[in-house]
Amino acid sequence: MLAALTLTDAGVRTREDIFTAPSLWTPQRRVFGGQVAAQAVLAAMRTVEPDRFIHSMHGYFLRPGDDEQPITFSVDRIHDGRSFSARRTQAYQNGEPILSMIASFQDVDPGLDHQASMPTGIPDPDDVPSAKDVLGSIDHPVAQYWANNRPFDLRHVDAPLYFMPGSEPKAQQAVWLRCMSRLPDDENLHRAALAYASDYTILEPILRRHGHTWATPGLKMASLDHAMWWHRFARVDEWLLYVQESPTAIGGRGLSQGRIFTRDGVHVATVAQEGMVRVPSSTG
Repeated sequence: MLAALTLTDAGVRTREDIFTAPSLWTPQRRVFGGQVAAQAVLAAMRTVEPDRFIHSMHGYFLRPGDDEQPITFSVDRIHDGRSFSARRTQAYQNGEPILSMIASFQDVDPGLDHQASMPTGIPDPDDVPSAKDVLGSIDHPVAQYWANNRPFDLRHVDAPLYFMPGSEPKAQQAVWLRCMSRLPDDENLHRAALAYASDYTILEPILRRHGHTWATPGLKMASLDHAMWWHRFARVDEWLLYVQESPTAIGGRGLSQGRIFTRDGVHVATVAQEGMVRVPSSTG
């Protein structure tokens, strides 16, 4: 993952800063949405004063990316105020945008402080099977990729939806996650890596609510947009709990929301994503 989160400065064109970054291979041969979102966040970070941190981003996935090609990022410095800065980042391949994002940055300021509570009764990540435990023995490229090659260790508190539906149709789930490797002590890198991880599993509560799995015949899913708010800093190479729910699905689209907590209950970030979810002949 560090290779993907290493950007090359390609200079400035008029008022835009240009960066490039590689794509990581996936079995679907499409760029993972979390990867390009994290890279777009990093590109915006490179144009902001170091004492301002990202607190929110709102992006749209416009086209699927090709994992055999690098990605170009164009950053427009649209606002720098006394406390906040805003940046617009466009990600391109073959001259066409694949992601459009606006991010906001803020000085560290004092203010009111409260947070949501982490759910109780969640088993420890050491007591939950990993993707490798579940999929490692399956001789299939997708299973092997999910088990061994993703940059994050993902552990579903409820049974994962790789092949079998959940035990009950509910629109909630919780997932422990942690970067597979130790990351440098760079807070911006950890914030970008959290954006990377936030795209994993976020749409699964929609499937869980209707008894579907990733192996449902004819299933088509794609992220349409992604919003994220960073509240408090946390290392992404330490365990985080991603609590997710889907409040609604309609018209081939589903909405999911998520809250991310540290192991000791600090509310780190909030995520919202709408995705295309199409299941042939589905009435559920």
